[in-house]
Amino acid sequence: MDRPTWAPQGIDLTRASAARMYDFFLGGSHNFEVDREAGRRALEILPDLPKIMQANRAFIRDAVRHAAASGVTQFLDIGSGIPTFGNVHEIALEASADSRVVYVDHDPVAVAHSQALLADVPQADVVEADLLRPKEILSRVQEGGLLDLDRPVALLLVAVLHFVEESADPYALVAELRDALAPGSVLVLSHASQDTRPEESARIEELYARAGTPFVMRTRPQVERFFEGFTPDPGVMLIAEWGDNAQAAGDDPGRFSGYVGVGRKP
Repeated sequence: MDRPTWAPQGIDLTRASAARMYDFFLGGSHNFEVDREAGRRALEILPDLPKIMQANRAFIRDAVRHAAASGVTQFLDIGSGIPTFGNVHEIALEASADSRVVYVDHDPVAVAHSQALLADVPQADVVEADLLRPKEILSRVQEGGLLDLDRPVALLLVAVLHFVEESADPYALVAELRDALAPGSVLVLSHASQDTRPEESARIEELYARAGTPFVMRTRPQVERFFEGFTPDPGVMLIAEWGDNAQAAGDDPGRFSGYVGVGRKP
């Protein structure tokens, strides 16, 4: 397989990536045939996946504006993925010229494209790091100096925690990040769930497992557990219950399987 000019050296072109599959679902062009093939198999199981991804992006945009309206001007987006329309820094800077954004991802394609996008944006930066190592993320954010962790930060964990297996203790990872944030900080989270479409969800989990990527759809109580130490603002709900997503889902809010939530650290 020929390596595209935009693909960093060292990445495996024969193994699907969750970030590049997400890009495929959103209609992007920075994915390989292995990602598209895995994506097409997922679409056979759950044809609504592109609409779910679009609803997820709509949630990000609204949640960033929600945080900015409350005076938060710092954003830490972990698992940010490949840049697409309506990126966090674009929305945040529209809301406040004082906004600062740090993206974090462990996928080299996502990092490379973020670096290119942010070359002329001094208010934003990208860090290559893994959610499984929160101490490293926090250390590199502090070293970078763009964010001040002594002031409120909006922590974005959007469509990323369902890639963390129970054995990695995702709740402890979120708690470690939470404890490093100042009072007034905000947690913005979205997470896939099996609650509304259990049969399709089980098949999607199996498909990702065969591709070598863990994918854990969690129940509402499990998703709500991530918000321990935060007060609801407005709390956890089905993704179709957030803002304009209800119109896209029609009369079936469970069609967009997954939850979103926003909480604030007292």
